Amino acid sequence: MKKAYLGIDIGSISTKGVIINESNKILTEAYLWTQGNPIQAVKNLIKELHKNLDSSYTVVNIGTTGSARKLIGISLGAKIIKNEITAHAIGTLSVVPDVKTIIEIGGQDSKIILINNGVVMDYAMNTLCAAGTGSFLSSQAKRLDLELNQFSELALTSKNPAKIAARCTVFAESDLVHKAQIGYSKADIVAGLCRAVALNYLNNVAKGKQIKAPIVFQGGTSKNAAVVKAFEEELGLPVYVDPKGHLMGALGVAVLCKNEAEEIIFDFNISDVEFETKGIECSQCPNNCEIICVYRNKKLLDAWGNKCDQGISEVKM
Repeated sequence: MKKAYLGIDIGSISTKGVIINESNKILTEAYLWTQGNPIQAVKNLIKELHKNLDSSYTVVNIGTTGSARKLIGISLGAKIIKNEITAHAIGTLSVVPDVKTIIEIGGQDSKIILINNGVVMDYAMNTLCAAGTGSFLSSQAKRLDLELNQFSELALTSKNPAKIAARCTVFAESDLVHKAQIGYSKADIVAGLCRAVALNYLNNVAKGKQIKAPIVFQGGTSKNAAVVKAFEEELGLPVYVDPKGHLMGALGVAVLCKNEAEEIIFDFNISDVEFETKGIECSQCPNNCEIICVYRNKKLLDAWGNKCDQGISEVKM
């Protein structure tokens, strides 16, 4: 039996998955939109991964990361459930062993991870506002009637990027309209937005952090060449974008699966399995905790959210 390991990264915007062999080689990969339904997104993802997997391999462990990691991990019986910092660090180190700085800008959040000799020394995340993230650029592209690939291409033609504040989405949109009204070209406005994303990140998420090369930029926003260029100009350092950078979180938990002693044989046939989540407001004490219950084929798998043991009686009702 040839062993393989499944890693899934469930984000707010996209869901990513990889299956690797014992040498960390990616055997198959998939990238889908979450569309507000992480359970269905993962079902679709697993179907896609299975379709392209060599039948000689058997998946013997699963790992999950991302914003819905606990929900999906419990639903699938994953042995590894890790936060994004750990997953992205392990995934990136498996590709760029000497990496010192990881810049990650996703759909709705961003993070920085500082690494020294293969160990995470510091990190920071911005999850309070979507300004300067992938969803911010996507909304501005729609506002300017541009596809995202056009956005980057047009920005790279600019010789005079407009100065646009991207610390707040509302202010950025107001600034964008103002720059258009006073005569800036669309190319200069778009280039200004890309530069603003880099500046917003460096002045907020990376504030006070010592950024050292090698620098690896990942997340959906790293596919925008104009944003990569803006980071390189602001930092005065080369910024590396791996072609599979969007899969680093999934790769990281897949790599971690190999260290798990207990193995399982994963059944890909989950399309007919019914997963359900229910929210229950506990009334046993003044905390009124919201308890999340996860069911598989009507059977309770797990529940969380209670601050005391009294909430368990609510779940069993």
